[in-house]
Amino acid sequence: MTDVDRLRARADELIERSRARAPATAADQRLRRRREAEVVRRVGRIAIADGAILAGAIVFALAVAPLGIMGAMLVALLLIVATIVFAALPAGGGTPEIEQLTQVPLKALPRTTEHWLDAQRPALPAPVHGLVDSIGVKLEFLAPQLALLDEQSPAAGEVRKLVGEQLPELIKGYARVPEPLRRVERNGLTPDQQLAQGLQVIDDEIAEMSAQLAQGDLDLLATRGRYLQIKYQGDEGSA
Repeated sequence: MTDVDRLRARADELIERSRARAPATAADQRLRRRREAEVVRRVGRIAIADGAILAGAIVFALAVAPLGIMGAMLVALLLIVATIVFAALPAGGGTPEIEQLTQVPLKALPRTTEHWLDAQRPALPAPVHGLVDSIGVKLEFLAPQLALLDEQSPAAGEVRKLVGEQLPELIKGYARVPEPLRRVERNGLTPDQQLAQGLQVIDDEIAEMSAQLAQGDLDLLATRGRYLQIKYQGDEGSA
């Protein structure tokens, strides 16, 4: 077997592993938590809007004049409209731009990156969705650990480099490849296979970073630098 054949076989193996990388229960839990958080945000906005309307109506009735039947009907109509509008509006603040990932505070970086990654999911090939779920789960575990890490420490810089720069740049490079060329081999691999390899490297790196943070081994984390293995990202951009 030639080196190219071995490389192709390895890429195919990674794609197959990615399909089962994140247990269905973990992915389902992430989806359920996102939906629950969305419901909470929607209900909160509705409560604030309805509270403001009721407070305004009470102030008007006490300071100006009684509402009367027509006033009460108007208040009820406003409550209904506010409830419908705020229930229909998106609960989140929109998908973050890739540039924002380098600017958000470190403790917010994993969740912001996870949000951005979820938004890219429809544009990614189905075989890597398992890796996307796996990375999302690991980012959730990483978030509380980074809340305790000094923003200016070398270890924080390594985490930000991987999660806030290398991961989005990998996907950005893949997105630049025209869709018809994504399954065409170049240097022994297709862009789809290169993407799977890159996500695999990042998934493993996040897991090791999280383990080192849990062990308090910040010196090792600060000097690792293995995220640079994503060297084939440039091949995707030029494919």
